[in-house]
Amino acid sequence: MRRTTTVCFLVSFIFPAALMAGVVTPLHEDWRVQSACKFDAKGDAVSSGNFSTDGWIKAAVPSTVLAAQVAAGVFPDPYFGDNLRKIPGADYPIGRNFADLPMPDNSPYRCGWWFRKIFEASAPESGQRSWLHFGGINYRADIWLNGHRIADTSTIAGAYRTYDFDVTDQLKPGKTNVLAVETFAPTEKDLGVTWVDWNPAPPDKDMGLWGRVDLITSGVVTVRSPFAATHYRDSSLSIADLTVSAELHNSSDHAVKGVVTGSAAGVKFEKAVELAAHEDRTVLLTPQEFPQLQIHSPKPWWPYQMGTPHLEHLIVGFSEAGKLSDEQSIDFGFREVTSELTANGSRLFRINGKPILIRGGGWAQDMLLRTDDHRLREQFRMVRDLNLNTIRLEGKLEPEEFFHLADVQGILIMPGWSCCDHWEQWKSWTPEDLTTATASLRSQLMRLRGHPSVFVWLNGSDNAPPADVERAYLQVESDIRWPNPILSAASSANTTVGLNGVKMTGPYDYVAPSYWYVDKKNGGAYGFNTETSPGPAIPSLASRKKFLPDPEAWPASATWKLHYGGGEFANLKVFDEAMTAIYAAPRSSAEYERMAQTLAYDSERSMFEAYSRNKYDSTGVIQWMLNNAWPSMIWHLYDYNLEAGAGYYATKKACEPLHIQYSYDDHSIIVVNSTYALVPRLHSTIRVHTQNSQNWKDLYSAEATIDLAADSSIRVADIPEALFSRAGQILYVDLTLSNDAGNVLSRNFYWVPTTLTTFDWPRTDYTHTPASQYEDLSDLTQLPAAQVEAHAEIETTEHGREIHLHLENKSAVLAFQISAAARTTDGGLIAPVLWSDNWIELTPGESRIVTALLPQDSASTGEPVIQLSGWNLAPQTITPAVVTRPH
Repeated sequence: MRRTTTVCFLVSFIFPAALMAGVVTPLHEDWRVQSACKFDAKGDAVSSGNFSTDGWIKAAVPSTVLAAQVAAGVFPDPYFGDNLRKIPGADYPIGRNFADLPMPDNSPYRCGWWFRKIFEASAPESGQRSWLHFGGINYRADIWLNGHRIADTSTIAGAYRTYDFDVTDQLKPGKTNVLAVETFAPTEKDLGVTWVDWNPAPPDKDMGLWGRVDLITSGVVTVRSPFAATHYRDSSLSIADLTVSAELHNSSDHAVKGVVTGSAAGVKFEKAVELAAHEDRTVLLTPQEFPQLQIHSPKPWWPYQMGTPHLEHLIVGFSEAGKLSDEQSIDFGFREVTSELTANGSRLFRINGKPILIRGGGWAQDMLLRTDDHRLREQFRMVRDLNLNTIRLEGKLEPEEFFHLADVQGILIMPGWSCCDHWEQWKSWTPEDLTTATASLRSQLMRLRGHPSVFVWLNGSDNAPPADVERAYLQVESDIRWPNPILSAASSANTTVGLNGVKMTGPYDYVAPSYWYVDKKNGGAYGFNTETSPGPAIPSLASRKKFLPDPEAWPASATWKLHYGGGEFANLKVFDEAMTAIYAAPRSSAEYERMAQTLAYDSERSMFEAYSRNKYDSTGVIQWMLNNAWPSMIWHLYDYNLEAGAGYYATKKACEPLHIQYSYDDHSIIVVNSTYALVPRLHSTIRVHTQNSQNWKDLYSAEATIDLAADSSIRVADIPEALFSRAGQILYVDLTLSNDAGNVLSRNFYWVPTTLTTFDWPRTDYTHTPASQYEDLSDLTQLPAAQVEAHAEIETTEHGREIHLHLENKSAVLAFQISAAARTTDGGLIAPVLWSDNWIELTPGESRIVTALLPQDSASTGEPVIQLSGWNLAPQTITPAVVTRPH
């Protein structure tokens, strides 16, 4: 038990999923923002009713300073061209980690910046208290209300802390109130919101109110952070023990007797509680004390592809003398996460007792920390379309809606602290840093622990914290009853707590597809790789037009290069050299884009397929990254404008629920079942061809019928070694998996050189393993022309507007890497567009129908056209016929 007399206590509200008995007034609109260097006034004056804000920027909160300026038109779009570098204070060296550098002397963000809000406050009932909640302040702040200082920079420090202040005595009920917050940017020695080599950093270092601000009324006893932890009795999942907890705070100067009441999954409970004056207490309700919390036949929460992400509801309230003082509710799931080390030392996670191969991508928040619920929903839709089950967060901890969507969609979340800045520069930490770090950890874990989607926490990223920091972190995690596994790092930087069982060995730059199969020491398909990638991902021309003034420049211009990464990734040398060696030197930006897409497709597919083949010798792989914080040429499966490129469709194919695939190391054909059910009588077809001049030649075929066990990968055939004896030839491997009814469940097509890339293993670094001799696929640039006939229809269905594209290869040669893109009639971008398949091949005489789901707002741009292109076919523009079918 702990008693406190302070007006501030650092706990976590849960919004928007949480509901309270009191009134929640979001302080969202009609803020004013201005630099403290523009006027001479103190906080008491700024927070008074007669202070003038003429000339201040209008803003909505949450917002950083720069985000408010951009929204107000002070600066042009910083994501376009080199506009970011023209903003005052953005003159740090290109490619450097701004988090490690001091704010320039001439930066306007060396000053404090004020956020000011005028609002009305209704009169509370007798005995009620009023609270100001801050969901995230970066980095320090002085907070004033109606001329009174509520908190200063000795209290407010830390980007990931949450704050709740009792302002009952400072509030003016029924009158106009003024809230003024002077924010200060993080220094190079602070635990801020930082950007590393993913993208540049904004010149304000994301200073401002990045979390929501709310005024809340309650009784004298508040309820915070309700939580239901699940433990299944056995593998039958027939009985689940629920342990319910919540944080109570008595804000009065006298003892209070009352009752904690509530329900979990419809089961009611209550417990008498007495709180001393100003006492904070964790109330705990166990199934031993309350047998009704032994839940029979619960509906489990499952991740995507494992089952249904079923959610239940938890309500916890506190009543005094029969009157409800406060109440909160959250959604939760009956799910339990465990982990173990496999025989080869790999970290294997289990959800409700069942093993899961983690397949995911690294998430990037918007660089200005802007939020857009519609955009967020679209991205979660894309994650499921990709057939991924996990998103990793490295030190970028999104607002509540992100985690709520993950719960609803069944997408696992892998959060943890950041790398490569003060977060891991422990030797230079002060006692204040440790206090800030542990308070930040408590704030975030209190809000994350109740989300069934969150399955682990990482106390470090590239490195594990030293013993004293780790002890402090582990104490917080014990105190708040963190229910999930904890890793000391996303790497093999183990501590005395035990082995992480994960690796961070790269690569992050281009490697040939065979790498993922033949590498046994670095990023190859064994163990759990927490971040890895074949590197660059070049956006389409339509997407480049949205962020480059010279989208067709060739060679790539300096403006293009601003949209590469930082550090070792400030150029695309590895990728470009591989492209030239494997295919040819591109002669235009269009050729460069086309070859880049195919390079990405080939290696992304192989990466995920190799890890799938080897489960559970391999236990997880995280593509670095899933998305971008600003328009970028590297590390994404879909770009900043939400366009899905070739790497997206390669990943979608590789991770499909039932999948047939080729192995580069031993020529085996593998069928993978990512579902958790037996699938009987599947029919596999294997065909191998060559293409010489105008001749398409069949070399080999085989068929097999198999029963596919749940969550398995099995070897169904081997392509004869003799087919690979002719050096310099390309083999085309065509694979099909179908069911008894003849429905195609998986279709996969490979272009395999008979002589693979050889790797210079001794020169491996964290970015990649160089090639000592690249494979030769230059014949792909000399394919004979194919003729593909195409027509399309567009119709409105229950899912939205859908395109049906009919393709037929009328020629006697292969049509290679056919890409379909929905565009406006003037060639403008429409995104996201989710095709059933893309970047496909058509063998001679083959016909296929591919479908696309258009974005919900696409009707506003008029009827789309389809731009069809490929390596060896003339570009076509197709106007779909609008059809209406009876339903």
